[in-house]
Amino acid sequence: MNKKKLTPKQLEKYKNILLKEREEAQSLINKINEAQKRGSKDSSGDLSSYSIHQADLGTDTITAETNVYHLNRCMEKVKSINKALHRIHDETYGICEICGQRISANRLKVVPFARQCIACKSESEKKKRRR
Repeated sequence: MNKKKLTPKQLEKYKNILLKEREEAQSLINKINEAQKRGSKDSSGDLSSYSIHQADLGTDTITAETNVYHLNRCMEKVKSINKALHRIHDETYGICEICGQRISANRLKVVPFARQCIACKSESEKKKRRR
């Protein structure tokens, strides 16, 4: 790897990828929010305010918790994408925040909002596991 910055053309390509990913994540956030507003009873067609069976209540709870989990993940992804877009603006996108080397195109293809090269990310994950 090298320290060479990405070209304006490359930055524009990644910007478009990031904008598309942000739009998809935001769409999913909106869908989850709508589902949460409607509530499980409304979406299932049940008009009563109580579940008929304890298992229904458990299913409703699991569904709500799953939605919250996905909502949090999507919101974190949008934050990461926004930070990546800021790095594009600063022309620091594609440069590892740890070692300063260029992040490989393969890594950016898989995780376009990556902040670290594979080697530094691997090392950081190893340190987390040791704690």
